[in-house]
Amino acid sequence: MRIYALMVLLLCSLPSFSQICNNTLSGKVIDLHDGTALVGAMIIIAGSEQTVVTDINGNFSIQNLCDQTYAIQISHPYCLTSGHKIKVDGNTIKTFQLEHHLEALNEIVLKGHAQNKKSNTLAQNTLSGKKIEQFSSGSLGDALNSLSGVSSLNTGSTIVKPIINGLHSSRVILINNGVRMEDQEWGVEHAPNIDINTAENITVLKGASAIQYGGDAIAGVIVTAPEKIFIKDSLYGKTLLSASSNGRGSTLTSKLTKSDDNGWFSTLQGTIKRYGDFEAPEYVLSNTGTFERNASVRVGFNKFNYGIEGYYSFYKNEIGILAASHIGGAEDQVRAINSTIPLVLNDFTYAITYPKQDITHHLARIKAFKKFNGFGKVNLQYDFQQNQRLEYDIRVGDDSDTPSLDLVLKTHTLLVDIDSNLSENISIKSGFMARYQDNFADPSTGVRRLIPDYEKYDLGVYGISTVQLQDNWLLEAGARFDFTYMDVFKFYRTSFWESRNYAALFPEIVVEEYDNQLLTNPQYNFFNASGTVGSTYSFNDKLKLFFNYSLASRVPNPSELFSEGLHHSASRIELGDLSFKSEIANKVALTLQKEGTVFGFSIQPFINNIHDFIVIEPTKVEQTIRGNFQVWEYRQTNAQLLGIDIDATYALSSHVNFNHQFSLVKGYDRQGGGALISMPPVNTTNEITYENPKANNLKLALQSTYAFRQNEYPNTNFEVYIAQSESFELVDVSTPPEAYHLLNFRSSIAVPITEKSNLSVGFNVTNLLNTRYRNYLNSLRYYADDLGRNFLFNLKFNY
Repeated sequence: MRIYALMVLLLCSLPSFSQICNNTLSGKVIDLHDGTALVGAMIIIAGSEQTVVTDINGNFSIQNLCDQTYAIQISHPYCLTSGHKIKVDGNTIKTFQLEHHLEALNEIVLKGHAQNKKSNTLAQNTLSGKKIEQFSSGSLGDALNSLSGVSSLNTGSTIVKPIINGLHSSRVILINNGVRMEDQEWGVEHAPNIDINTAENITVLKGASAIQYGGDAIAGVIVTAPEKIFIKDSLYGKTLLSASSNGRGSTLTSKLTKSDDNGWFSTLQGTIKRYGDFEAPEYVLSNTGTFERNASVRVGFNKFNYGIEGYYSFYKNEIGILAASHIGGAEDQVRAINSTIPLVLNDFTYAITYPKQDITHHLARIKAFKKFNGFGKVNLQYDFQQNQRLEYDIRVGDDSDTPSLDLVLKTHTLLVDIDSNLSENISIKSGFMARYQDNFADPSTGVRRLIPDYEKYDLGVYGISTVQLQDNWLLEAGARFDFTYMDVFKFYRTSFWESRNYAALFPEIVVEEYDNQLLTNPQYNFFNASGTVGSTYSFNDKLKLFFNYSLASRVPNPSELFSEGLHHSASRIELGDLSFKSEIANKVALTLQKEGTVFGFSIQPFINNIHDFIVIEPTKVEQTIRGNFQVWEYRQTNAQLLGIDIDATYALSSHVNFNHQFSLVKGYDRQGGGALISMPPVNTTNEITYENPKANNLKLALQSTYAFRQNEYPNTNFEVYIAQSESFELVDVSTPPEAYHLLNFRSSIAVPITEKSNLSVGFNVTNLLNTRYRNYLNSLRYYADDLGRNFLFNLKFNY
């Protein structure tokens, strides 16, 4: 019996005698982002006394290991410590990747790393989070207006659209949190439906070089990016409160972020703005109040090599339209334009009456990314938007509360992007886009629908390659192809149909004829190509030269094609044209940029030739049952825009800086001759700032803005018949207002509350001298002055 027990013990001990423990585990520890070697990374094997450190090339070697599975811990300064289970079977080679750039988190952003430039061969302007906070009570257009080359197209004081190098609306692509905004941007008084307080930074590209966003960015691209969230256990937020004297209102916005070191994060944000009637220097601008409510939530999971994120935002804004812009007959129209004060003057109120806008925008997006070794990064995104636009006219009777315009635009978009490096010097970015849109114009308004029902399908594919030819010379080239199909159902008045000669041009689209109108079914197929080529040459670390050529193609928007009626919030009748073709733009831009702690500058000349450019101009006044309105008609021509933007900074001392901006743009009608309408006048801004971090981060700034009179403009004046006097009167809608000069003051100071929280207090004054002026790019300049002096008080609490 003892013999059998001894044999069993011997058999059980054989594996231990035969186990091999002379294996070597070797390999490399590299940076997850760019594959560079991580020097000094520590590798520890659990249950063993062995600890090794990587050499200057990131290599390591651990000897005398057995054939078994080991638990390994790898750590490095500025990296998250990672654990791995490694099966050793003979000599084994492994490569480990660590997240080294914790201070610049690789977010799951659809268009590459958040810290990367949107274009490598075009200088870009960026507004930081601190700069954006100065405009927390304003709009996106107000903030962008502080950049050279970017101006604004205003409808009164509350509707502000960005203009880039003289172009706006559908020619500007707006990317909000990775989503291309589809909010009926075709109207001159359709401001972007974005809460500026959701953005951590805003980047402006003055051209179509960033073709991954779309081939129709004839003016440029505006990218609003969210906050970078660090993968660590934390809870933080901020609350901003501002109060303004002009409008007698306030803004409250707050954001709270929770992140965890396991990769989960979430952000909740909300804003409420409430203002009454704004005021010009000498009178109240009746019915110009606004009431805005916004909220957003962001939830995601990020593990560096893969991640997923969901985002939802709700935007609602009720905006009053200047009461004096909706008037009676032709005589009132002439009197309003020739008067120095509005024809409607009421006491201040918070009530928003008719005419007004009521806009609701929903945005939902889910996106994910995955990194593959040796291939690159694949991004996938689906987003949905619903934009409802209500425009209310002044009505009487039972229909007084019924909107005159009720549009609901729904958009579904699918995006796939691939970002990969072929070698150390060559990278390629490519992608595919599919989009479906459905626009419904509610017929129950009882008013002829300005924009008809339509379905729109878009497909796009692009590719961009970047080549580092030398250490100081980079080349970038890209191409894109887009297909657009539109299926439209629209009623036309028979008289309008015949006056445009549509019966001869488009007889095949008539579906049914009625007594005084026709039902038509226009269908369009557009095939558009776009591209870009550019280069960046670095003379040294501080001085760079950028060159970029871009070809952009833009499909006519629904307003340009189908408008036929009163655009109530724009206070004018608009007429489109079914025969329009795609715009084709060829733009060349140069930038000479110098960075420096004492002196820096940026000089950006450009020229943009646009074939089949679509322009809208006033042609006459038409009497309707709702009053007398100007008629604006779209037409197509060839145009040329050219100009220059200059930025310069000079440090007068360690605390005092001088900043200068200058922008000039000229637009010409190369087919009909003369100047284009609504081109920004020459303007310059000079600012002197004082900053002292040791004095509770005290900041003081005095800014001077001078807008020259626009001296090149088309003559679009016309005469109207005044029945009462039986005479014709000239309606002057062309002559630009006089030049004006504004002074603004800004100050702030930070007060520490606790170790991890502080309170910032700010006091600003705009239009310090209460100057009377009218902005050429304000569509309501015919009826009233622009805003007077405004005292703005800000509180910001970081916690």
